[in-house]
Amino acid sequence: MTSGVRCAIDCGTNSTRLLIIDSHGSTVVREMRITRLGQGVDATGRLADEAVDRCLAVLGEYRALMDAAGVEHGRLAATSAARDAANGPAFLAAASRITGVEAEILSGAEEGRLSFAGAMEGLEPAMGADVVLDIGGGSTEVVLATATGLSAYSMQVGCVRVAERTLHSDPASPEQLAEARAMAEVALDGAIEAIPELARLPEGSRLIGLAGTVATLAMIDGDIVEYDRDAVHHRWISRQAVVGWTTTLAAETSAERARRPGMVAGREDVIVGGLLVLQAALERFGLDGCLTSESDILDGLAASVRES
Repeated sequence: MTSGVRCAIDCGTNSTRLLIIDSHGSTVVREMRITRLGQGVDATGRLADEAVDRCLAVLGEYRALMDAAGVEHGRLAATSAARDAANGPAFLAAASRITGVEAEILSGAEEGRLSFAGAMEGLEPAMGADVVLDIGGGSTEVVLATATGLSAYSMQVGCVRVAERTLHSDPASPEQLAEARAMAEVALDGAIEAIPELARLPEGSRLIGLAGTVATLAMIDGDIVEYDRDAVHHRWISRQAVVGWTTTLAAETSAERARRPGMVAGREDVIVGGLLVLQAALERFGLDGCLTSESDILDGLAASVRES
């Protein structure tokens, strides 16, 4: 059993995040930067040079925070963008050099399992089934937990991927929004084919929503101007509110969204893509809302280091 200060770094498609915990598992540092590592990956199959530079610069900042906190061990995980990019291995090598932590690419299934582990921190199991929906930039992980076990599936839709592929005007046209919704529906078809139980969830089931799209929606819906983790964490958002905000934000330009209280800078141009995935999932699964969780894959990663 290891001891001491640990860290977890998540190099996602839209953001790069750091969590440092002490030997008791308490948070020492939690940081997030919008780096958009996945910029253009869906179209080009490569990480853009400027995106790599942005992410590596943030990793340099994180290394300084790790040194100040006395980090001994950690995990650095990259997800959808690096997984899909031809030059993903080169990025991982550079990230490893800068942070001193060996970078790894998570499979979609492992990403889902770690997201579930983080999401369930501090939560009792639902009366029915728990569905964790981790809406990332490039992929969305669906994890179903029932009395018989855990099933995970990675859908190739995320807020950045949907926005770059379908939402080309600002604001998007009705035709573009319909194309984005269809993209989410096709992905959900795949999830239900892989996990048939999603089509017939028992009474008392709930959806736990993770990541920036859901957290930003919670801030906007709750009129939370400055990020307050306690105010966002475990906030309930009804399906009616999800539909209402998706419609409202889709009708606005990115600049108008950016001026909204609670909008996180760097999410205004992609949040509609993520919300369309969330709305489609709630409707397909027959659930009346989602519980937000600010504990997610980053917390799952940190716990896996703490337990190693």
